[in-house]
Amino acid sequence: MSVKIINENGSIVIDDQALAAIAGLAAMECYGVVGMASRNATQGFFELLKKENLTKGIKVTSTDEDKINIDLHIVLQYGVKISVVAENIISRIKYSVETFSGVSVEKVSIFVQGVRVQK
Repeated sequence: MSVKIINENGSIVIDDQALAAIAGLAAMECYGVVGMASRNATQGFFELLKKENLTKGIKVTSTDEDKINIDLHIVLQYGVKISVVAENIISRIKYSVETFSGVSVEKVSIFVQGVRVQK
C-alpha cells in the first residue's frame, strides 16, 4: 500500500518503495551497520544485500491513522552494542522519513539477522 496525502491543491501518493529507500539510506549512514539482510531468511541463512537491492530488507506498512510502520532487517558489525546501534537507527529513520516525506512514523522494528566480522 502507498501513503496518500490530500490537501487543497490536490493529492500526493508516496509509494512504499520510496519510503523504504529513504529508510534504508538513513540506516546505512549509522555506525555499526554492515548492510541490509533479505527479509525471507530461512533456516538461519540470510543474504547480505547490495546497495541496489537496499529496499528488499525493508517492509513498510500503513496504519489507519495515516502513519507507517517500518520493519528493518540488518546485519551489524562485530563488537558494537546492538541496543545503542538500534536506538540510533530508529531515531535516524524516524527523522529522515518524517522530514523528507511528511509522513509520520509510528513504529520502527529492527531485526538483527546477523553479525559480520570485518577483516
